[in-house]
Amino acid sequence: MALNNHLKLEAFAQLTKEIYECRKCSLWKTRKRPVVGDGDTNACIILVGEAPGYWEDVEGKPFIGAAGKLLNEFLKKVGLSRESIYITNVVKCRPPGNRDPHPEEIKACGPYLDRQLDLIRPKVIVPLGRHSTSYIFSKAGVPFKSISEVQGKIFEAMFWETKTYLIPSYHPAVALYRVKLRSDIERALSLAAKILNNQIMI
Repeated sequence: MALNNHLKLEAFAQLTKEIYECRKCSLWKTRKRPVVGDGDTNACIILVGEAPGYWEDVEGKPFIGAAGKLLNEFLKKVGLSRESIYITNVVKCRPPGNRDPHPEEIKACGPYLDRQLDLIRPKVIVPLGRHSTSYIFSKAGVPFKSISEVQGKIFEAMFWETKTYLIPSYHPAVALYRVKLRSDIERALSLAAKILNNQIMI
């Protein structure tokens, strides 16, 4: 059952408190602060990254480093703003040295993402990178082999007894050094915007 806005904000505050106090894996020992998420908690589009990086760990906000600046450019080009969507990560604490999150860390942190999704109930989920795509697809019962196979494609899933669209994409961090992938990420975000604006017949 969807919550009214007051109850939703209370639930988010409780979830944030739990994430700050979390000791389910060892990442709390090395991170400065957890990164819960940012944006509109009533958003129709949610972007799910993999884990915070250096600047995210410092500031406590997702996607504010170099990859975040690139993501902001993509969003602007497709007519979206950070204020109109919600952005989070599968793993809420920065892995040391910006390494990939380990399976046990994803398993420990995944339920927090599940609760965020349950509270927001977006129409479109855009998982960024293979770890977030693998996690979201497993929840949806969609087979996943590689990010290159599913990049920019629209998948339908039933969440909250309603149709939800999944549009996986490469992570913007990869596009910092693989410039050719930038247009792929932009197209994926463009699809999300078009679904939101009913510009695509699915």
